[in-house]
Amino acid sequence: MIDGRRVLVIVPAWNEDAGLATTLGEINKELPDADILVVDDGSTDRTAKVAAAEGAIVARLPYNLGVGGAMRLGYRYALEYNYDVAIQIDADGQHDPSYVPALLRELDNADLVVGARFGGEGDYQARGPRRWAMRLLSGVMSKLAGTRLTDATSGFRACNRDLIEFFAGWYPVEYLGDTVESTVGAIRCGYKVRQVPVAMRPRTTGKPSHSPLRAMVYLARAGLVLLLALIRRVPTQAPHTMVSA
Repeated sequence: MIDGRRVLVIVPAWNEDAGLATTLGEINKELPDADILVVDDGSTDRTAKVAAAEGAIVARLPYNLGVGGAMRLGYRYALEYNYDVAIQIDADGQHDPSYVPALLRELDNADLVVGARFGGEGDYQARGPRRWAMRLLSGVMSKLAGTRLTDATSGFRACNRDLIEFFAGWYPVEYLGDTVESTVGAIRCGYKVRQVPVAMRPRTTGKPSHSPLRAMVYLARAGLVLLLALIRRVPTQAPHTMVSA
């Protein structure tokens, strides 16, 4: 329990055995009263064994579905076991769990709280086409939400019980679906989205791509994802009033 709420930290992980123990150790230190669920997304390394050794609950997918598929399983677990709050923290060490209390405080005023890299905390910067994509996504989503949202693709987020139920039944698994489309879908169904500034850290495993060609592809794909998020049908059975795009 944290402030009277049952909190589940969901960690999607695909071949993250190199840095996972450090990430889980930090979460345990900062959030000793939260439960941790590691969703092993079809890993071929020791990810599941490392997670279990660190005391996490482990759910294993038979093959790689991507972050969206892993998170959908995480939300279904949170719903089935009656958690009040679900928090996503990536396995690569970029998300600092010391910011979780700030996300939880803002969750008193919202259904979904996003940890934003461009909210004035830290020195993270995006350049070139990636920066253009970020601005496009943030501009449209800020207008939809009626509040400033500067980081449309952040996977560092917390949601309440209502949104856990919504995401357990509907959660996109395509490229950027776990961030852009899931957020747009929540906004369109009337859920309140807010952000808190956070500082992101360099990842401890894996290497980001800075190829100009990949950056242009990212821009094109991000625009397509946003368009699809605005026109695709979302569940009408959500407990909030639907709003137009």
